[in-house]
Amino acid sequence: MRWIWIDKFLEFESGKRAVALKNVTLAEEHLHDHFPGFPVMPECLMIEAMAQTAGILVGQARNFQEKVILAKIKKAAFYHYVRPGDTITIHAEIDHISPEAASTDGEIRRGQDLIAGISLMFSHIDKNLAGKRFPEENFVFTDTFRSLLEGFVQQDSSEDQS
Repeated sequence: MRWIWIDKFLEFESGKRAVALKNVTLAEEHLHDHFPGFPVMPECLMIEAMAQTAGILVGQARNFQEKVILAKIKKAAFYHYVRPGDTITIHAEIDHISPEAASTDGEIRRGQDLIAGISLMFSHIDKNLAGKRFPEENFVFTDTFRSLLEGFVQQDSSEDQS
């Protein structure tokens, strides 16, 4: 099972930046255990939401030709809790991208409140692990992940033609 930690993209500027949205609800089973009587979204899952947002941004910048995986958390600073009923936005920007890797900077916000600052590094594993063989298909960017971008890809194409 693959868990998706973002609900949709609000903004997407190819190769530069993206903003995704996540609605936090009590329907998410993990919140019942973290913590009983005071449910909060675990910080590790906020990092994963940033990794998914930024990873899709990095993957799309190279037309999903690379298998992009999270290589390193450079920085993760948290300032507030995220509770059921909150809507957060995940803001990611590409800081640097090369054939072997990419780095991103980002923020998680609840309205105007800064919840977290997160900087990540990604590896393009086909270019980075000499001698290692991986499946031909892109097992990182499944149709589920790509479907999050459908509206933006079609919208961008129609805008280019007008």
